[in-house]
Amino acid sequence: MSELKKIREARNLTQEELAQQTGLSVRTIQRVEAGMQPKGYTLKTLAAALDIAEKDLRDPGNAVRQESSAEEIPIIPEKGEAVNFTLVKIINLSSLLLAWLPVANCIPPVLIMLFTKEKSQITKQIISLQAVIAIISPVIFMIIALLKLGSPSVMVTMVLLVLANIFVILRNAYEIDKKGSLYYRLNFSIL
Repeated sequence: MSELKKIREARNLTQEELAQQTGLSVRTIQRVEAGMQPKGYTLKTLAAALDIAEKDLRDPGNAVRQESSAEEIPIIPEKGEAVNFTLVKIINLSSLLLAWLPVANCIPPVLIMLFTKEKSQITKQIISLQAVIAIISPVIFMIIALLKLGSPSVMVTMVLLVLANIFVILRNAYEIDKKGSLYYRLNFSIL
């Protein structure tokens, strides 16, 4: 039995569900399960969708990855939930449009989620994280302003808050691309 088939069956996925989740064809999934060694894009896509190392698709015995810390635990789609990771990445990156205005930075992802009906757990986490940032940023800004440290400190605080948000968005986009999960996330969901 191929490693991909073992992993797929351990996750209770059909070939069609895995194909939909990865964007690969069912025939490609069948070929890999029949013994063809995945390479390049196929290998990267399968590894990211299943949240496993690329070598695990080739090495027997390493199929089910043991997570060592909470930071590496992926947001696994609920059973039957297909996740379009390209759309999730677009939803995440849409926060950059209003990153300079932290109070409104969750508006673009919410609108895209509603119009595309991409309501996966990872999408809800992205929006929840941006909502928390939208709440925390003005509070930090007001504390600095009320401390009356001067105009330069208020301006520096504004810039640092925006840069921190941009960093969170870009780091999560990188992690979605590589592992299909979020690097920065909350232990709860607002949505």
